[in-house]
Amino acid sequence: MPTARRKANPAGVATLGDLEAEASRAVDDAVWGFIQGGAGDEETLRANRDAFRRWVLRPRMLANVGSVDLGTTVLGSSVRSPCFVAPTAYQGRVHPDGERGTARAASRAGVLAVFSTLSTHPLEAIARAAAPGPRWFQLYLQPDFAASERLVRRAERCGFTAVVVTVDTPVLGTRDRQIRSGFAFASAPPVGNGPDARSPPRRPARTGSRYRLPPPADATWAVLDRLRSVTRLPIVVKGVLTHEDARRAVDHGAAGVVVSNHGGRQLDRARAALDALPEVVDAVGDRAEVYYDGGIRRGSDALIALALGARAVGLGRPILWALAVGGEAGVARYLSLFSEDLATSLALAGRRSLGELDRSLLAPAPAGP
Repeated sequence: MPTARRKANPAGVATLGDLEAEASRAVDDAVWGFIQGGAGDEETLRANRDAFRRWVLRPRMLANVGSVDLGTTVLGSSVRSPCFVAPTAYQGRVHPDGERGTARAASRAGVLAVFSTLSTHPLEAIARAAAPGPRWFQLYLQPDFAASERLVRRAERCGFTAVVVTVDTPVLGTRDRQIRSGFAFASAPPVGNGPDARSPPRRPARTGSRYRLPPPADATWAVLDRLRSVTRLPIVVKGVLTHEDARRAVDHGAAGVVVSNHGGRQLDRARAALDALPEVVDAVGDRAEVYYDGGIRRGSDALIALALGARAVGLGRPILWALAVGGEAGVARYLSLFSEDLATSLALAGRRSLGELDRSLLAPAPAGP
């Protein structure tokens, strides 16, 4: 039986380091398992954080940092910070404000927000809450392409400005911690986007030695061509970890790729997302925008990913922590703290803008004892 947690204190979140602990007190065990859990033994979940420890920063001094500018663009839209709200499902299970609260907080902060197919509020309600500001729709490919098309057309009609196609979920990963905690997708709030919005299959079906996955597990790269034929919106491919797949995505018309291993929730022992970032940037950075998602916690983490070539970095679990702690106000507080921390880190690194970030900022961390 899931146990209740004591109510978190949003006013107690004075620093980024307070957030996770406060969030753990705000939700029951089942929801905490959903937020925190990864696939299998969670090797990839840990690897995403460990990868940052393999780099150190090389700050420059007396660099005339009287002011720093975090502004950039994502697919041509101006944003105040190079962070974005990564798509996460079932936000209404974390806090009643759900995606609408997240959308309002992101809009006020002037940052990009990406919303999941499996949102607990419909696209139209999220769009009304998010205006103004850039917002993208994350698409799980549906068993029937016509359902995917309907979802994309809805997103386009209500002002979403890009479609983010997640390609690393032909089937959901085996998420042991989530299973142990008692979180069941069936007990989550109904998906706000209606019957067209189905989760990827939970497990393959066995017939003898063969395990068959239902559609859209048999999708190929050609599905990007089909999507481009039904929408004017740019397409971003999320879940890329190799230069080969990055090139394939761009060859099929992707305007951007997100280097991501789904927060360690899919294939355990997949490589850390940060380790994959340089080869993807080198492969397609002059043909498409490259974004990063995986293990970002502080401004110094973001500096590393940005110096390796990411145009913007996604914030996933920390957004859910903030939502758990204080709903819309919690997300707003977190985004403010994160941007302030990033601006401080940029100044201390001796850089005045994101355009001054490159790999000269980085050095390999010394080998441990």
